[in-house]
Amino acid sequence: MAMAAKSVCSNFCSLNPNLGFFEFKPSISRTQNTQIRSAKRSVRTGKRRYPSEKKKLERVEKTLIDAKATNKEEGFWRLSKLEVSVDKDLGKDEIGVSDGVLEAIAKVLEFPVASLLPPEAFTVVRKSFDARKRLKEPKFVYTVDVDVRKLLDLQPRAWDFIHRLEPKVGLIEHMPNKAVSGDLISIIHDCKREIVNQMGARPSQQKNHVKESYKFTSTKKPKIAVVGSGPSGLFASLVLAELGAEVTLIERGQPVEKRGRDIGALVVRRMLQSESNFCFGEGGAGTWSDGKLVTRIGRNSDGVVTVLKTLVHFGAPRNILVDGKPHLGTDRLVPLLRNFRQHLQELGVTIRFGTRVDELLVENAKVVGVKVSDTKSDLLFDNQKLDFDAVVLAVGHSARDVYRMLHSNNVELVPKDFSVGLRIEHPQELINRIQYSTLANEVCKGRGKVPVADYKVVKYVDEEGTDANSRENSRSCYSFCMCPGGQVVLTSTNPSELCINGMSFSRRASRWANAALVVTISWKDFDSLGFHGPLAGVEFQREFERRAALMGGGNFVVPVQKHLLIYSILALVVDAPPSSYRLGVKSAELHDLYPNHITEALQNSISMFDRELPGFISEEALLHGVETRTSAPVQIPRNTDTYESTSLEGLYPIGEGAGYAGGIISAAVDGLYAGFAVAKNLNLYTGSIESILGKPMKNTGFVKY
Repeated sequence: MAMAAKSVCSNFCSLNPNLGFFEFKPSISRTQNTQIRSAKRSVRTGKRRYPSEKKKLERVEKTLIDAKATNKEEGFWRLSKLEVSVDKDLGKDEIGVSDGVLEAIAKVLEFPVASLLPPEAFTVVRKSFDARKRLKEPKFVYTVDVDVRKLLDLQPRAWDFIHRLEPKVGLIEHMPNKAVSGDLISIIHDCKREIVNQMGARPSQQKNHVKESYKFTSTKKPKIAVVGSGPSGLFASLVLAELGAEVTLIERGQPVEKRGRDIGALVVRRMLQSESNFCFGEGGAGTWSDGKLVTRIGRNSDGVVTVLKTLVHFGAPRNILVDGKPHLGTDRLVPLLRNFRQHLQELGVTIRFGTRVDELLVENAKVVGVKVSDTKSDLLFDNQKLDFDAVVLAVGHSARDVYRMLHSNNVELVPKDFSVGLRIEHPQELINRIQYSTLANEVCKGRGKVPVADYKVVKYVDEEGTDANSRENSRSCYSFCMCPGGQVVLTSTNPSELCINGMSFSRRASRWANAALVVTISWKDFDSLGFHGPLAGVEFQREFERRAALMGGGNFVVPVQKHLLIYSILALVVDAPPSSYRLGVKSAELHDLYPNHITEALQNSISMFDRELPGFISEEALLHGVETRTSAPVQIPRNTDTYESTSLEGLYPIGEGAGYAGGIISAAVDGLYAGFAVAKNLNLYTGSIESILGKPMKNTGFVKY
């Protein structure tokens, strides 16, 4: 969707006066202009090529080599980018092979009569909706696998058309054997049988079932603590428990049932539970969110597919395996987490809710346990010491007390880039019209043929007037965590600090659409405010969360500003504009919130967003402050292969809070691989996870989705 954009001056007066949103306050110390550019395409060669570009080149070379030796009548053909118009499609919720899909397949095969093709021979692998402006009309786009043997058995006349089919990179691909990966439980069950053969253990006299009990006579079960029940902690616990470890899952928050009641008390009666809220509790911060399952670590990688299939095993709809932008919504995440919990308990996992880890027990530079306390009690004698052979640290990005505790134990922490900004809200109908034009009527509050419209925009701000592709001298301004048909929610964990996020339910039926508009920041920004050391990013977040709380006047009221402001005095209206945020909003001058360079970057980027999405700047749009917890502000260095902390033996930092993920799926994948790594370190597993799931995709924890 991105388009090239010309540079614009940061001086507010040079912008169209109808397109501004902050009052411009000139900075005497700033003499250089800010320029905005879109990302530019450039030819990269050799080591400068992105991994995706290298992979594409390898595929081209492989296609040319394999084309001659291809046995076209065996295996599968994968047909990609099959376009089906909306009027010929069954709609976003249907993932079967419709007549429209058969017509698209017949066009690629050059088969004369689409209705004669047997639907049973085709499997939909991916289905997405493309409404980009370059298209004459929005279309559903499919990726379909053709089972050649089944096709020829059911339609022998297709033989000649298959015989003439030639591979085309990105469009037509031949696969001698279709890659099949199961859910994590099935995969581990296969690993168990391998372990039994290697260690000489014998299974108990039970049926060959996923919950079969195995007795390992050579070693005793290692005791492992998993701290945090977010996606990474849950998947690490599942792997370790299935492979025979004695796992204790420690969660400071409450199970989803109790957590839901605590969040209800917050929204209705303004009662914030510091340990059970939108950030803390079973499932992590992603539970009360949009439940996005999109990721930038490889949508087709075996690790991602395994996580998605595991979610389906625990109750997620099968559509997430096919949807181009899969999401669950809070209403589907809650029962899924209950099923996940029940399975862990059946495996013997001890789950301790309402338990906070206050300290690591360290002997001879090695973790030997943890000191915990009851989060419902303020009594010091409630502290308890628990011994473990290893501690898997799977906390979220809001566990600031854990960061301080690690720092006091001399665990290495590295400040990490993240993003801050504001959350913007529009009427969903407006976003539908911007993206779909006349097709907006097909949305029907999430129950129509086409999905509720969303958007994703990215621009680059170059403060020095140099090449915007240089990460060193540019800032990325982008939309983050867009929630169509959702609402703005409070994610504060401290009454004196105010931060927000977005969430939505599975149908995305709300009348509002919201997304964060954020700017990347780094250690230079921390230094400018006098924050230094490994926890500088944490203090940077808290500074602006406190400012937002003061602007709102307390009591969790959020400061807001209308989008079309020419003079700041117009912000001081008596009646605050409507918002989905349920705890109240107060009109404020948000240009006083962030430093000038962040404010100017947001101001100018929004005008550029409006060029891509005409109507984005609107009297109906409302900015909310602040969004600061886009990702973890620190990273805990770890060994690439063993996942063990480089500074403390026996500690395994994983997931988003450790700086290695950015979203539900990437965190779950990190927990999956980490679980196998810990099991291997403790002699529970001697094989290679890469032989099963391939190499893990690199993830810096700074993810834009």
